[in-house]
Amino acid sequence: MIYNEILVRFGDLTLKGKNQNTFLRSLFKLVDKKMEELDGILVEHTHDRIFIHLNGVDHNLVLERLNRVSGLSSYSLVVECNDDINTIKETALALMQEVVVDKPVTFKVDTKRANKQYPLHSMEITKIVSGYVLSHHNLLKVDVHNPEVELFLEVRGGKCYLYNTTIRAMGGYPVGIAGKGLLMLSGGIDSPVAGYMAMKQGIQIEAIHFESTPLTSIESAQKVVDLVKKMALYAPNDKIMVHMIPFKEIHQAILEYVDDSYIITVMRRMMYRIATKMAEKHKCLCLVNGESVGQVASQTLGSMHCINSVTNIPVLRPLVTFDKQDIIAISKKIDCYDLSIKPFQDCCTVYLPKNPTTNPHEGKAQHYESLFDFEKMVDWAVENSNDIVIDASSDLDLSMYGLEVRDVLKEYWEERKNSESK
Repeated sequence: MIYNEILVRFGDLTLKGKNQNTFLRSLFKLVDKKMEELDGILVEHTHDRIFIHLNGVDHNLVLERLNRVSGLSSYSLVVECNDDINTIKETALALMQEVVVDKPVTFKVDTKRANKQYPLHSMEITKIVSGYVLSHHNLLKVDVHNPEVELFLEVRGGKCYLYNTTIRAMGGYPVGIAGKGLLMLSGGIDSPVAGYMAMKQGIQIEAIHFESTPLTSIESAQKVVDLVKKMALYAPNDKIMVHMIPFKEIHQAILEYVDDSYIITVMRRMMYRIATKMAEKHKCLCLVNGESVGQVASQTLGSMHCINSVTNIPVLRPLVTFDKQDIIAISKKIDCYDLSIKPFQDCCTVYLPKNPTTNPHEGKAQHYESLFDFEKMVDWAVENSNDIVIDASSDLDLSMYGLEVRDVLKEYWEERKNSESK
């Protein structure tokens, strides 16, 4: 391929008025961080574009990393040349000769003249370049209304940038610009997608997972670790903090004291209480979860109202109106789906009641909660959270050590400490 640069666009960030520089600084930092491991490339920032000079680096490696940066609108593989019209003509022909090689196609040229001092107007450039390319390439025919291939030219700053495709980027806003949220992360399909969607809108996430080992398998906790590794690719520095909450004692109390139909309702209320305290402790401004209206018994509006009443901080539900197939499509896009469908159950599914209520009454939930000292148990769970940082290349394998996450992590960190001291 003859492409020597990637042109990156910002979209809505250019409309941010007085806050624009704050957003752009955050975006530039994210792009620079994602690109730093690729030796040879040069990243050039301007007020409305980023130009990534490839210098021989495989463009696919760059695109793979750009796909993980929130706040970008689109990008194009481009050929850069100087803005001499003869050079533009020759470069345009070379590009079209590479794009169109084996069958006749229709095409058009579309010119944007950002440099208003350039002596030729956009329509003049289009006419000159299209005429030259058409006369030197026997597989091309002009169609200005519905072309099969478009050749785009941007003349700016003494250069011309030529490209024929525009790739849609992640969109949204730079992750972290909106503050920090606490993602309630299960091992299922929905919550990792919700975390991705929150990051896409600028929220830096920490994750909280309620583990009940050995009531639930150690593999269910490992699945969460593996999902976080996938999500970390979209996070600043490719890292996400995970709070592993020891939930076994609360889990056992709920199974003992709560009527079968209210088990999930009370369990979710306990999780919200713990998550709220953890959010306050770690300065998270909101909770994030993967709930979608009506998808399961605990996600009817009646259930959400009863469960949500125990917290006083915002709860964001990015997937609240999504169809399941839409969620699955995003899960596959971020490479979480195959992990999410592994058959290891978390504490919300391992003892799933036969007839859970879909319209719980808060008074009844409070009655069942009064049968055991849940406040003391909630405080203990918060105080004994196992907080770990997972990065995209983490080697943490919980199944190598034992049956309970709290013991596993203790042994894991002791081994790491001993290894690093040698």
